Amino acid sequence: MEFIRLFFVFLCITLAFALLLGLYKPWWVLWWEDVQNRKKVILVYGIGILLSWAAYWMVKSWS
Repeated sequence: MEFIRLFFVFLCITLAFALLLGLYKPWWVLWWEDVQNRKKVILVYGIGILLSWAAYWMVKSWS
């Protein structure tokens, strides 16, 4: 279970870094989208951060 918790922490940190990078230059993290803007960066990576953080706490509560 420790490996899974560490995976979600690493995922959350990586997504937070991508969010910060995307706020500076949205094209760097949304290169596959037709329209790249900061609102979409916050939507995509913010939801990812919240989901990985919630998954971390769910796994932590099970162990």
